Amino acid sequence: MTKKKAHKPGSATIAQNKRARHEYFIEEEFEAGLSLQGWEVKTLRAGKANISDSYIMLRDGEAYLFGSTFQPLIGASTHVVCDPTRSRKLLLKQRELDTILGKVNREGYTVVALSMYWKNAWAKLKIGVAKGKKEHDKRDDIIEREWKLDKARIMKHANR
Repeated sequence: MTKKKAHKPGSATIAQNKRARHEYFIEEEFEAGLSLQGWEVKTLRAGKANISDSYIMLRDGEAYLFGSTFQPLIGASTHVVCDPTRSRKLLLKQRELDTILGKVNREGYTVVALSMYWKNAWAKLKIGVAKGKKEHDKRDDIIEREWKLDKARIMKHANR
């Protein structure tokens, strides 16, 4: 029998959308595959992807990723025209698509990209069904975060 390959150290995360958790209440998360071209896979391996301004649109019963930028590598592809901002099809099960479509149409939710990562050899996108936060909700989150830091600081000095 052959030995299993040792797991490479480091993170499998390619890109994160930190702003999404600040601006939205994430109600439900799904894992979606990505339909990519060859040069895009090379770009992801190099870590040159950005999903901070991206969003998911549902069209004709399918989900597409819009607004993401994959910076093409210089020598990755010489015979294909690389479009860094093209829409990319998301691979989801029909039941997941129906759930997302129902929430978006009836309940006024939106779908945002949360993070992109490797799962074995496949690039995956974590998407979230979310509702927008109001300004006072954002302020409450900031106050809560600052209180956690202050509390940790107080406990550290109290234990001396």
